Amino acid sequence: MKNPVQRFYEFLDHALWPTGRILLALSVIPLALAIKAPLWHYAMEAPQYPDGLYFDIYTYRLEGGNEGQHIDEINVLNHYIGMKPIHQTDIPDLGIMPFAMGLLILITLRVAAIGNVRDLVDHMMIVLYTLGFFGFRFVYMLYTYGHELNPEAPVKIPPFTPVVIGTNQIANFTVHSLPRIGTYYLLAYGGIVVGVTLWHLIAARMQAARKDREEERRVPSEQT
Repeated sequence: MKNPVQRFYEFLDHALWPTGRILLALSVIPLALAIKAPLWHYAMEAPQYPDGLYFDIYTYRLEGGNEGQHIDEINVLNHYIGMKPIHQTDIPDLGIMPFAMGLLILITLRVAAIGNVRDLVDHMMIVLYTLGFFGFRFVYMLYTYGHELNPEAPVKIPPFTPVVIGTNQIANFTVHSLPRIGTYYLLAYGGIVVGVTLWHLIAARMQAARKDREEERRVPSEQT
């Protein structure tokens, strides 16, 4: 009788099931849509700005309200508290993300077309690492913006981390930070990849357990 570890390694070399291949191929649709869709929305409200100031973060650019003027206004306000200006050229991730997503599309289609379970597991880890990396970079960027304050700024405030998700109060400004449709596209893509991988692994474990029970029943009958 083969032990579970041996069965598991043998299953890693099996081809993917047709339904899994179809789901993987379809998962690139939300991933491709995420490249052009807004990922995150930042908005600021205050008595002197009743209509608010906002900007959206895309994979490749920043888009401020009022044809970009809102970012300029936010940078002026940030200057008073010593925060460095928000410039697209200072955020290298905006140049890397479209390339990384395009590469993920190609790898996903390759696994869907000719990959086996081992390739699928490796691909899931790549997807989790890539999405986790950019998520960490986003939080780290917020941290650095709020902690690397100019000590000679006109308005002194303690270092802080801008709100990641939700609403926060900074001086007399109410700040909102919320994910946009592009982030949900990325989560849908990652969820499909993880779901297809777990489906293969769990179903394989159930098949192996069933074979073990069948062999255990067969062995006593053969001995008699």
